[in-house]
Amino acid sequence: MGRMVPWADTLQRLRETVSTGRAKPAEFRRVQLQGLERFLNDNKQLLQEALAEDLRKSDFESEVSEISISLAEVKLALKNLRAWMKDEKVSKNLATQLDSAFIHKEPYGLVLIIAPWNYPINLTLVPLVGALAAGNCVVLKPSEISRSTEKVLCEVLPRYLDPSCFAVVLGGPQETGQLLEEKFDYIFFTGSPRVGKIVMSAAAKHLTPVTLELGGKNPCYVHDDCDPQTTANRVAFFRFFNAGQTCVAPDYLLCSREMQERLLPALQSAITRFFGADPQVSPDLGRIISDRHFQRLQGLLRCGRVAIGGQSDPQDRYIAPTVLVDVQETEQVMQEEIFGPILPIVMVGSMDEAIEFIRRREKPLALYAFSQSSQVVRRVLAGTSSGGFCGNDGFMHMTLASLPFGGVGASGIGHYHGKFSFDTFSHHRACLLRPSGLEKVYGLRYPPYSPGKLRLLLTAMETPGCSCTLL
Repeated sequence: MGRMVPWADTLQRLRETVSTGRAKPAEFRRVQLQGLERFLNDNKQLLQEALAEDLRKSDFESEVSEISISLAEVKLALKNLRAWMKDEKVSKNLATQLDSAFIHKEPYGLVLIIAPWNYPINLTLVPLVGALAAGNCVVLKPSEISRSTEKVLCEVLPRYLDPSCFAVVLGGPQETGQLLEEKFDYIFFTGSPRVGKIVMSAAAKHLTPVTLELGGKNPCYVHDDCDPQTTANRVAFFRFFNAGQTCVAPDYLLCSREMQERLLPALQSAITRFFGADPQVSPDLGRIISDRHFQRLQGLLRCGRVAIGGQSDPQDRYIAPTVLVDVQETEQVMQEEIFGPILPIVMVGSMDEAIEFIRRREKPLALYAFSQSSQVVRRVLAGTSSGGFCGNDGFMHMTLASLPFGGVGASGIGHYHGKFSFDTFSHHRACLLRPSGLEKVYGLRYPPYSPGKLRLLLTAMETPGCSCTLL
């Protein structure tokens, strides 16, 4: 592992860059983004090897969910950088007709990005794209749990970026806690709600704004009119992708008893087609990240009744694609985010009961509804709240940079992806520039006050297209 630069020196170096404004010009930002693009292109094999070591990720999964998504974000930012940076003109009222009014996007300054282990390239570099595009200096804290990827990010990535505006800091929970005592201008955290509270509490001491990308239990409602095999294919693909270690994976399935009976053989068929008769020898099924996470998941296998799978191997950190039935809401598997290849099925009597079940729990990061009727899908959409929503598929909404990605309530604060990343890492500064003359016109607002002056001023301050007045 590369030598860790003492924080004091690192932070001092980056703060000096912030104070000089060196990272602000468009050309400087462009060079950093181009460096990030080169890093991804030059080190693709190295990154795939690291992901395989950490999570037994197949090259297919690494390419689709990590490298290509990160590259697409860099290319989008490079293509649109000047347009995103431009001052945004706004509508004016009569009182400001002769003024220039606009929103100016400026960097926050020194940004801390704390990344997780489950998609250690995507969830590290996509926020970094936004932070660099917005002209910030960045301290990057990759996860110590995905060790091989952390090593590449620590030893190789800094060669591609300007050391005056970028640094990688290493360590575990203790070091992260110490790092959070420092004052940053913005903190972007991806991880669990439990640690999210610690981050938010530390940020509050400095009144530092935060984006928290947290998890939650993502419901998946399956209506009685669904084709069982199509639904099973899609649910199984997204549940068992990355061995289920995905914050937006369907976490539990809600359906009627009849639908469950039709889904179980369809799920078994999908799992066998995807991973063969013995999924443990499939090159396409990942592994659990650590012994600690494996032990936790093994405990969840005791909930309900195993209908499919259930096998595990601690030596290999392997857990078979598993479906649980007869699951009670009070059991552990329904109390915490699973983050593994386990899918509990909870029976409900109707769509309304499913909606009610979802509504009485914390708001999830993602929500899925399967039905051949668009009215059913839209009723679930209208009756619930979640960070994102997808009808008749898994987390495909995440692949669109034109959609914001983020949680709501317990599943997070703020959002990013595409232009939303640039906006997240930019302070939107309200600006009004007034000519220095015309004092006779502007003098109407000065004392002594009169009813005539008040009427004139209220009329002049009316918002265009709105009968309300701004006082």
